Amino acid sequence: MTKTPSASGRPGATLSEPANPSIDDYLDEVWLAKGLSDNTLAAYRRDLTALATFLAPTALLDADPGRLFAYLGERFEGGYATRSAARALSCIRGFYRHSLAKGRIALDPSAALTQPKLARGLPKTITEQDVERLLSAPDISKPMGLRDRAMLELLYATGLRITELVTLTSGALNKRQGAVRVVGKGGKERLVPVGGVALDWLDRYEREALPSLDPDALSSALFPSNRKRAMTRQTFWHAIKRYAAIAGISTSVSPHTLRHAFATHLLNHGADLRAVQMMLGHADLSTTQIYTHVAKARLKSMHKTHHPRG
Repeated sequence: MTKTPSASGRPGATLSEPANPSIDDYLDEVWLAKGLSDNTLAAYRRDLTALATFLAPTALLDADPGRLFAYLGERFEGGYATRSAARALSCIRGFYRHSLAKGRIALDPSAALTQPKLARGLPKTITEQDVERLLSAPDISKPMGLRDRAMLELLYATGLRITELVTLTSGALNKRQGAVRVVGKGGKERLVPVGGVALDWLDRYEREALPSLDPDALSSALFPSNRKRAMTRQTFWHAIKRYAAIAGISTSVSPHTLRHAFATHLLNHGADLRAVQMMLGHADLSTTQIYTHVAKARLKSMHKTHHPRG
């Protein structure tokens, strides 16, 4: 569907907002090039309009680095969230890079501005009880339901990314060794152990459901769709949403939620951080360390709930 500008004819603008040719031109450019949402365009317009007001009577295109630093400093002192400040800075830098490329300014006054470091949010996860309800949601009396149960079991047992899961081939699973060979980001391969429960469900799926899903073995996919080819990420994402609703899980659940649950629950039960890193396929241990914060937060919550002096 083609995006349309706002009622004013200017992306991100309302009818009451005064026109600013340099802002309008920049937002037209990013609207066409990046397909940004109306909310993002409106936020960019607010950021640039606020900057123009701060700089007045100096025009936006005549700003110098000192005035830009002063503007950002005022935002910081005004209590703006770090993420909001980061978005404003990104918008300002984009505006001046665009103006430089168009030949409207000779030097970029925002070139020396640095992006504030954003605090990393904790990944969303679900409890072990929620996972059990989610895994039990598919109707295993039907081939599709049995396939989905096997996929959910494997996802929770291995912490695979959704793309890694739906692109698995039949030859990637070694039941004798209890491991699955995964091609992750950057084409890097890794072996991930698969627990006995997941292996049992995979064995049952291959015996009872796979022959009817792909009777002529037309697909090499371990989990073919009803069209006898590899499933799309979106198809399984919607399936998990549906099963979460069936299971009565109120929090938002996605394939990545099960990846987070895999890592968090392992650490809650004493797993080694480097082992979890290897299974997740993280190149840097610092990426995996975020889960230690989730585990600690869970332990604190349990202590507060169950300890008599919590």
